[in-house]
Amino acid sequence: MTEIAHGAVVVLPGEAIVSRWWRTIDKGVLGALVLLFAVGLLLGFAASVPLAERNGLPPFHYVYRQAIFGSMAFAVMLGVSMMSPNMVRRLGVIGFFGAAAAVMLLPALGTDFGKGAVRWYSLGFASVQPSEFLKPVFIILTAWLMASGAEPGGPPGKTISFAVLVLIVAFLALQPDFGQAMLTVVAWSAVYFVAGAPIAILTGVVAAVGAVGVISYNNSEHFARRIDGFLSPEVDPRTQMGYAIDAIREGGFFGVGVNEGKVKWILPDAHTDFIIAVAAEEYGLIMVLFIVCLFGFIAARCLMRLCSERDTFIRLAGTGLTVLLASQAFINLGVAVRLLPAKGMTLPFVSYGGSSLIAMGALTGMLLCFTRTRPQAEIGDHLLSNGYR
Repeated sequence: MTEIAHGAVVVLPGEAIVSRWWRTIDKGVLGALVLLFAVGLLLGFAASVPLAERNGLPPFHYVYRQAIFGSMAFAVMLGVSMMSPNMVRRLGVIGFFGAAAAVMLLPALGTDFGKGAVRWYSLGFASVQPSEFLKPVFIILTAWLMASGAEPGGPPGKTISFAVLVLIVAFLALQPDFGQAMLTVVAWSAVYFVAGAPIAILTGVVAAVGAVGVISYNNSEHFARRIDGFLSPEVDPRTQMGYAIDAIREGGFFGVGVNEGKVKWILPDAHTDFIIAVAAEEYGLIMVLFIVCLFGFIAARCLMRLCSERDTFIRLAGTGLTVLLASQAFINLGVAVRLLPAKGMTLPFVSYGGSSLIAMGALTGMLLCFTRTRPQAEIGDHLLSNGYR
């Protein structure tokens, strides 16, 4: 049997997909993702029991649902990670048009579940938030456009992607969902920067975001109330932010003990937006640092592996997805400690939520696919062009 080696990669003709996947996957990132999900289940046992009691459901109703959604997310993640980057690109571009259509139809067919923002489709037994699925596939589309635009005679990929960005952000802001809109802009900017965008253009994007923020502040009472609350020197102890800060402070270094926390009985979103407050109160700073280190490890590891990637599309898409994952985690954690204005944003793989978990499964599956060990240089280019990817 002929073996062709380049670096640590050995290409074995006829090798089984699962065997090749296991040899080339980043096992460190995969392990960190498993740990994140395990932490989410652990915190779900604490945070979701009060919610189930308030809704007259069995104590571990939401824990079971999180386990089911998490299993689905991991199945999606593993399945996507076994695909070739070409297949991920094709499915991502097709998925973008489906997710974008779903977001655009929300005003007519969606529901707000009494929260004042039309972000979901109600399926009766569950709900779907299409913006969660739109973010990763938009990054795939953006990376494809910019990579194609960099080729001789290619389309104006950067211009087209910017036009699509404006359209998507406009529909997200109409929900209103300024947090998801901002997250989308941040991830797009990261891809644009890696693709070689002039600093002047990025500065213009930042200025435009600031202008939109001022307009939103003056025209949206909901947006203005959250900004005013963030800028206020005093925190109302009767607000979600006040309770979360008290819980984090009460937890100290080692926490008050398993199932001894109080904030989960007070906050309506303790199992989603403020899950880190439950972690800090019951398990202390140690648990919070553990979660932060897991996200930091995943982001750093993926970016380091992408630095040696010579395929423009893979490098751009991987960077955008990494920034998307890390930024969402940063926003959730930043809100809980009042570094950022209050914003409904889940903590990836830790917070409860079917749409968030499955969408993150797809996102991390793409990341694992793009960071798999592949041959590089001339012989690598030849192998990739012949279908090794």
